[in-house]
Amino acid sequence: MRTSRRLLLCCAALAAVAAGSASGAPPVRPVAGAAVTAPAVTARGLTAPAAVKTPAAVPAPVSVTRAPVVVLDPGHNGRNGAQPGVISRPVPDGRGGTKPCNTTGTATNAGYSEHAFNFDVANRVAQRLKAAGVQVVLTRTDDNGVGPCVDERGLAGEKHAADAVVSIHADGSAAANSGFHVARSEPALNPAQAGPALALATALRDAMRAGGFRDSDYLGRQGLFPRPDLAGLNLATRPTALVECANMRNPGEAAVVSSPEGRERYAAAIAHGVLMFLGRGP
Repeated sequence: MRTSRRLLLCCAALAAVAAGSASGAPPVRPVAGAAVTAPAVTARGLTAPAAVKTPAAVPAPVSVTRAPVVVLDPGHNGRNGAQPGVISRPVPDGRGGTKPCNTTGTATNAGYSEHAFNFDVANRVAQRLKAAGVQVVLTRTDDNGVGPCVDERGLAGEKHAADAVVSIHADGSAAANSGFHVARSEPALNPAQAGPALALATALRDAMRAGGFRDSDYLGRQGLFPRPDLAGLNLATRPTALVECANMRNPGEAAVVSSPEGRERYAAAIAHGVLMFLGRGP
């Protein structure tokens, strides 16, 4: 009698399985990350399935990197002197007043112009930065034009989403004065002009010193000169600093800025300072 009951139960279970197959129900296939079921057997026969987990597919991590962007601003331009009406046009100075659009710049006593010096050094800096994986934008691409105005130069960093902006100049002072200084906007008008601009100016100052150049003995203090009057600094919303590399009227410094070797020294120091600020220095 007990054997007959067991046979009846077994036949009933087989019939239920066969009925499910005959109904056309698709077979269950495991999917990664989904629950896969297997029948659990109890003393009363087949019961609800028990869940078994399979490992989910793990996506590979995505790493997004961006090369830093640096705007180099070679001061003045080669034909500014031929367009006095254009460069004298007033533009915003960033502090509620106005400044002339641009100026002609200075020159050595022998006639080597500041605008030519600025442009040559900027291109040398650009070459070094590009070799280090930095994207470089120049505010002017030749030395035979007019402008751009100082307000446009000041906004160039924001336009190009720059990580740093460096304006390159040389000074024209009394022959006895010598040395470089690095200017930034002070009092700061936004967060970028506060800590980040000071960090950039300090990195440039330290690199100029390491390159063998002496702090200015007539402007600023310890190679730094905070200024409120430069539109290109006041309008900046990205870390921005201006390097006055030398006094072009000083005979000794005029000889350095006028030589390709001297300009390469300035470019090496400025590029080193920028890379230090970007965290890419040695």
